[in-house]
Amino acid sequence: MSSHPHAAPAPVGGSLINTTTLVVGALVALMAGIILYRLIYGLGAVTNLNDGYSWGIWIAVDVVIGSAFACGGFSVALLVYIFNRGHYHPLVRPALLASLMGYTLAGVGVIFDLGRWWNVWHMFWPGYWNPNSVMLEVALCITAYVFVMWIEFSPVFLEKLGRTDIKGKLEKVLFFVIALGVLLPAMHQSSLGTLLVVAGQQVHPLWQTPALPLIYLLTAITMGYGVVLFESCVASSAYRRSIETHLLTPLAKVMLGVLAAYLVVRVVDLLWRGALGLAFAPTREALFFWLEMAAFVAPFFIVGSAAARANPAKLFLAGIAIMAGGTLLRLNGFLIGFDTGPGWNYFPAAPELLVTLGMFAAEVLGYIVITRRFPVLPREDAVPATL
Repeated sequence: MSSHPHAAPAPVGGSLINTTTLVVGALVALMAGIILYRLIYGLGAVTNLNDGYSWGIWIAVDVVIGSAFACGGFSVALLVYIFNRGHYHPLVRPALLASLMGYTLAGVGVIFDLGRWWNVWHMFWPGYWNPNSVMLEVALCITAYVFVMWIEFSPVFLEKLGRTDIKGKLEKVLFFVIALGVLLPAMHQSSLGTLLVVAGQQVHPLWQTPALPLIYLLTAITMGYGVVLFESCVASSAYRRSIETHLLTPLAKVMLGVLAAYLVVRVVDLLWRGALGLAFAPTREALFFWLEMAAFVAPFFIVGSAAARANPAKLFLAGIAIMAGGTLLRLNGFLIGFDTGPGWNYFPAAPELLVTLGMFAAEVLGYIVITRRFPVLPREDAVPATL
């Protein structure tokens, strides 16, 4: 338990030049070079996308999975501002920072995957809109949510600059921004599931269901809590800080509650549609389905008891399991269980993998820089480590 559970946020401090920042910085630089090459010479120059698979890992991982990983701010906001659990408030800023980095990069990442990327401005011009398009709703909601999160996070920068006057005025209207910050991710996370619904029979029956919007929303919330557990444990270890077990322990219990609701919806849906039998067929899809389900069930065995939820190592493992389950659910729907017919196949090219790796490296680099120089984490007398 933290020795300063109610301490005001403060910069961690320390040098920005270390092994971690040099490694992730190199990955970001490599990613930038590949992206520049892609913007000049086209998607075919750096990806294995084709007419059968027009979406690859840049959509499935960088956007669909990346935005779900970035739901920590949304999930914690639900507890603090909607369900009035104010004692979780110390988790808001670090969770919001992780969300801000993830969503910003996911939004930018979409541009790299557009064939005519120079026309991206069309989605902001009503004359080009298709009001029946799920993709339009996702694009507008994600873009709006990125702007909302920057506004939500702006008090951190204002505190650093000493502009308490502007911060005070902003806080008077922040309730409206926070409300949007809860509504918008609920809309587009569910709509990401709808993207698969409209794909029809191209998606394997284990993942093709009208319940996908609810399934994607529930797992996004659950993944948000899992990422908070993961991020809190990693930050505490890397910065040599006391871990906030008095907050993470009850948070893990909330996570299990949402996870249980999801599993009920998932199993009932499979039984209702008569699709559960496909999980016992000797197929690649069945194997990945059980890997997905195993990852989602694992947290009940890892942190199912009160004593286990007080163990930081088990909280860390539970967070990883939730993240793995949500990752597999989305990979299975968008890639593993996605079949556009005979003659088409897809496996990411090396540059695609390097860009995805660079995206996550950019998130890590941004998190390190901002937590070291701006008041995000609760104040604590600790010696920064190598992160």
